[in-house]
Amino acid sequence: MRLLKGFKVSALVAMAVPALLVLTAITTFADASPARTPLPGDPNKGGTLYGQNCATCHGVNLEGNIGPALNPIFKLPGVTDPLDPDFLIQIITNGRKHQAGDPGTVDMPAKGGNANLTPQDVRDLAAYVIQQNQLPPGSAPLPPGELAKRTILWVFIGIAAMVFVTFLLAQYNMRWIARRAAARHK
Repeated sequence: MRLLKGFKVSALVAMAVPALLVLTAITTFADASPARTPLPGDPNKGGTLYGQNCATCHGVNLEGNIGPALNPIFKLPGVTDPLDPDFLIQIITNGRKHQAGDPGTVDMPAKGGNANLTPQDVRDLAAYVIQQNQLPPGSAPLPPGELAKRTILWVFIGIAAMVFVTFLLAQYNMRWIARRAAARHK
């Protein structure tokens, strides 16, 4: 009965550790992708519009030319998020006067100088700029707090696994010692 009781505890621990690992991995990976706001328009249409209306000033690959680079997007003073859809839509719609410290050399005209751009075209352009500045899913570096959380979690899991293996080896050794002692007494 004692051996059976020890087996039950060992079996329970043997099933609990992998289950804990799987649950931990699932919750860790579920938190991995940061929530992104939906794009204000269609980035594919925006890419076409960009090539027709914006590439001359901002470069074919958004690298900048006579206008500032849009990937990575130039951070204007006083603007906390230059990739905010409302901010981009406002800049594209109304244009922007060149200011000291800005890259580029000219003012940006409203709608890039094309008065025929519709509000939907402007949203599509904003979506294209936002999409081009986002890293592919899963490749964004983790913020320091998340990195620390995951490191602590995996260190804890490693320690728990070592304790489990030590426990199993100790159980095996105790049985081996008991068998050896019983064999000597015969």
